This record gives sequence, structure tokens and C-alpha cells, in this order.
Amino acid sequence: MNVNDFDFELPEELIAQTPLLDRTSSRLMTLNKETGAVSHEHFSDIISHLNAGDTLVLNDTKVMPARLYGIKEETGAKVEMLLLKQMTDNDWEVLIKPAKRVTVGTVVSFGDGKLTAVCKELLPQGGRIMTLQYNGILQERLEELGEMPLPPYIKEQLEDQSRYQTVYAKAVGSAAAPTAGLHFTEDLLEKIAAKGVNIAYITLHVGLGTFRPVSVEEIEDHDMHSEYYEMSQQTADILNETRENGGRIITVGTTSTRTLETIASLHADFTETSGWTDIFIYPGYEFKGIDAMITNFHLPKSTLMMLISSLATREYVLNAYAEAVKEKYRFFSFGDAMFIY
Repeated sequence: MNVNDFDFELPEELIAQTPLLDRTSSRLMTLNKETGAVSHEHFSDIISHLNAGDTLVLNDTKVMPARLYGIKEETGAKVEMLLLKQMTDNDWEVLIKPAKRVTVGTVVSFGDGKLTAVCKELLPQGGRIMTLQYNGILQERLEELGEMPLPPYIKEQLEDQSRYQTVYAKAVGSAAAPTAGLHFTEDLLEKIAAKGVNIAYITLHVGLGTFRPVSVEEIEDHDMHSEYYEMSQQTADILNETRENGGRIITVGTTSTRTLETIASLHADFTETSGWTDIFIYPGYEFKGIDAMITNFHLPKSTLMMLISSLATREYVLNAYAEAVKEKYRFFSFGDAMFIY
């Protein structure tokens, strides 16, 4: 398949720049994966689509304040660094801008030396392995010196940093938010649970793949970057029980989907496990772990478009997206939501 098979026209004014005041007031498009039928609702209506005995799966990863601005100790040149993935205790995979300023051995200082990073290895497309040096606890240094790494298509400053976190974010480690979860409030989750819907959590730390476009023509040639995931025995038990009782497993976001599909591909049943996944889901893939999915509206030609097109067919997804553009839905991280069922 060609990457252009997943392209569509998106007016720039439909890219949401700020979150809505009320998380649940986003619009919700439903898409029937069997018929292609769509309906237009509000996100608070999602509860009417969930049944007692279903399980809603949420990714509880928490975004690090991972974007840092520093200077080269040798020259004073300005450097921007984005932490992506922890390799060992103090070695991190990062993105550097401008990359040409940082070669092996370069020392970058942040906050007048409160945190320094030494370049250990060069990676493609501005990637580096950097060894971090600091006193105390890294998370405290990042809270002090870093900022939330909003996606490049968001041009406006985010006044309330918590709006780029889900209300259930817990496990620190992501370079970007699992944005389908941004629509939920604690109150809405309580109402969903009161209806008899199970709520289960997995962790997948969102990494490099979020920031890199598909750069090959044939999508089969694309390499996904690996991301760390965890599933507890408690979640595994809930999912297995849901399957046995005939309930649906409904994931919130592509990150939860990729985690469940990874585990379902490796094991006969859901089980307590952790590891790294580079699963790439595109049309032709047979789903093994999920039945339905809540997601946002994605970038043209992205791996996320390919994933949802494998769940609901490319034709149905592109038709739904054309409808979303016509009806002026808000796209991407702070945008509206879709329920594929």
C-alpha cells in the first residue's frame, strides 16, 4: 500500500490549538465499522454506547516535562532537547535541535548546570543518546527546568499544563499524551463504572514514533520505533473475564490498542507482562485483542490513520474524515473524538 492512500485534505483552521473548557464537551463522531454509518454527538454521550459487562481500557502513562532548553558548555550556543526514551538509568534517547551542534562528547547544560547532558551516540534524524548528570531526583529537575512537549502543529502556549494530561495519568514516562483520553473527566468515568462497565488500565509510554512522519512510499517499508508497555494481572483478569462473558473490549486511543494487540499476538490469553512493542497495524491486520475503539482525528498519511483504517476499512475511515472536515470537527491532540464500533 502507498502512503498516499491515507491522505486527505485538511484545512489548517481545523487543527485544534487549545483544549475546550470542559473536557467532555468535545464532539463525538460514531463510525460503524461494519456499515460505515456515522452519527454526530457530543463526547458526554459516549456512555450511551457502553454496555454493562464491557471493559474500557485506558493508558495511564503520564507526560514528562521533557522539553529542555540549554546551551553548549563549550560555545554557549542554544540547544533544544526532547527526552524520548530511557535506555538505562541515565542514558536517554533524545531529539536535538539543531542536531549539527551536538556531536559525540558535546556537553549541554540546563539551568546553569543543574542538569547536564553528554552526547554518547549519534542517531538518524536528529536523534542522540545522551547521558544525563544531575543531583537529586530526575523528575524534580525536569519539573523545575522542563516544559510540556506539545506537538509541533500546536502553535499556541498552553496556560494550564494539566490539560495535556489525562485525569488518570499516573506512570511517568511519555514524550506525548495519549490524547483520546483527554476527553474523560473523573465524573464521567464514575458514571461509566456505575453503569456496570469495567475500567482497566495499561501503560504504554508514548515515544519517538509520535514525532516522526512516515517517510517511505510503500507503508510496508516503514519501521515503527519501539515503546515500553506494561499490563498488570488485575487488568489481564478483567479482560479475560470480559471475553468469557461476551462483553466488548473497548480501547481508549491507539496506544491502548497497540498494547492489547501486542499482548494478544504473543499470548493465548491476556496476562501480566511488560516489554517493548514496535507493532505496526495497517489494513490487512486481523484484530485479536479489541472490539471497539475511542480515538481522536489523526494526521493525513500517519500510522494512526493506517491503524484505524485496519479496524473500519480505509474507505469507511476516509468517508468519515471527509464528513468530519465538512462538519468542521476539530482535529488532532486537542480536537474531537471518534468511536469506532
